[in-house]
Amino acid sequence: MKPSQVHEREVVKHVHAQSSGSAGARTIATIATTNGTPLSRYRASRLMKVLGLASCQMPKHAYKRGGNEHLNIPNHLAREFSPDAPNQVWCGDVTYIWTGNKWSYLAVVMDLFARKPVGWALSSSPDSRLTGKALSMAFESRGRPKGLMFHSDQGCHYTSLAYRQLLWRYQIKQSMSRRGNCWDNAPMERFFRSLKTEWIPEAGLLSLEHARQVIWSYIIGYYNNVRPHKHNLGLTPNQKEKLFWNGSYKVANLT
Repeated sequence: MKPSQVHEREVVKHVHAQSSGSAGARTIATIATTNGTPLSRYRASRLMKVLGLASCQMPKHAYKRGGNEHLNIPNHLAREFSPDAPNQVWCGDVTYIWTGNKWSYLAVVMDLFARKPVGWALSSSPDSRLTGKALSMAFESRGRPKGLMFHSDQGCHYTSLAYRQLLWRYQIKQSMSRRGNCWDNAPMERFFRSLKTEWIPEAGLLSLEHARQVIWSYIIGYYNNVRPHKHNLGLTPNQKEKLFWNGSYKVANLT
């Protein structure tokens, strides 16, 4: 075997190990070439077969079918995603994250005024207990506000009797997207996309507890406090809310 072939094999093994086994031939070829060992995708694929390597990509996700009650709850929000003040309109959604060897589920509640996540919860089950914990965290942390609207999709974790009773207890008006229309809850879709592309490795996270730490770090340490947001004209969610509460947001927005 030529020294160049030995080197290529070592590079492929190294890149594959670096990715914790998640990198496929295309990724390995790109990384190797960038680091000075030119490899085509097809050459990388052949070497992976020779070395007995495979990409341990995450399995395709599918939500378990739930007992959705098909309630007729209107879309009161109607894509009016820019309320005039905090604690007028919240929205929520659930996404999935690979943790160790299984899917875990993240529910988030966002205040639309500054696109600020104000409540979240993580669980191994995408049920109404999960979404209820996220809502309760938001409600308590924001001082039990009055006159709220909460908007979500029509997932069974939002249409369940338990969740609707929680909204009733908090005196929150419920609004729902039209069936199958993700753009009716676009701010949540954008937030989850940012979380996954900016903060969560392609191979997922190590465990449920690790995911809690990583998500807390993203929301509290980065997203709300450091990351500028286009909707906020370059301000972070915390900065925009601070301007509002000290009375200078409208002045800043007009100048």
